Amino acid sequence: MQNIYNLEFDEAGEAYNSLAAMYPGHPVLNLFSGMKIYWENFPMDPSSQARKEFEGELRTCIEISGRDNFPSPGYEAEFLLANICARGLLLLYLSENDQSGEVIPLVTSSYRPLINTFRYTSSCPDFYYFTGVYNYYREAYPIVYPVYKAVAFMFPKGDMELGLKQLEECGKRSMALRAEAFVMLSWIRMNFEMNFLQALPYSKHLAEQYPENPLYRIYLAKNLLLLKRYDDAGEIVLSGRTGGENPFNNAVMEVFRGLIQEKKYRNLSSAAVHYRKGIDNLARFGPYAYEYVGYAYLGLSRISEAKGNTRESKSYHRKGIDLIDFKGITFSD
Repeated sequence: MQNIYNLEFDEAGEAYNSLAAMYPGHPVLNLFSGMKIYWENFPMDPSSQARKEFEGELRTCIEISGRDNFPSPGYEAEFLLANICARGLLLLYLSENDQSGEVIPLVTSSYRPLINTFRYTSSCPDFYYFTGVYNYYREAYPIVYPVYKAVAFMFPKGDMELGLKQLEECGKRSMALRAEAFVMLSWIRMNFEMNFLQALPYSKHLAEQYPENPLYRIYLAKNLLLLKRYDDAGEIVLSGRTGGENPFNNAVMEVFRGLIQEKKYRNLSSAAVHYRKGIDNLARFGPYAYEYVGYAYLGLSRISEAKGNTRESKSYHRKGIDLIDFKGITFSD
């Protein structure tokens, strides 16, 4: 999993072959394959040729790790972990791409295995990830994404403070989901809580632990920009210009270069060039890129306002606000 998160796919393939030889037919093999496909094609949109194989691996994992397929008593926690990880990754992919019509049925069918994870946290700390996500997101998610309010009432109440503590526990003790716990803590602190200083240790850990992962560089750069640490952010942003970089990472870094030009150097003309280039380059990534396209439009709105073009500023602002989920994060101050 370390290899997968750091995009070391040759090494990950060798590890997979070893697992397959030792545990033929085990559902974790399908889970690892799905994870590998996800990161090899990051960010994977609904039109991706890899989508069918990705979904097939995860749905096969879900099917063969179900309660009726335990090889013998004592395997429940192991198979449950594979099952709920596959469901979680599939839900992540679907929600990232605004596939809400597919999210809701999968959420509903995942409720029972999710509740079962609460029984095994003492023996398998990885399950703290799922109990933590449930406790926090059950309360916070419908606030940010109202489309899911109709589903949330079907599930028992959560506890956001407890959820954060459980995610911390997973980050400290888990075997397989340590990176995911840090991702979730970074995301929650930065976006839901808007506590950028508390988010920084998690963002920094991810970027340092998995230096080849473009998404984790984006998280750290965004975190530093929100803290107005422009020099530190600039080191990451400029490093994203090398030729072999992920195209999504490069496109987001264009938006971040715009923010640095606007906020640090007050060079509005240069900032506008970067914002427009970022918008153009992110268009191919669809809903997955909406947040960063939104930041670029909000930057163009501020630039237009500074130039006295009120009508254009309002138009850009409306586009930007419509695209971002967390309306309090606009980089306007």
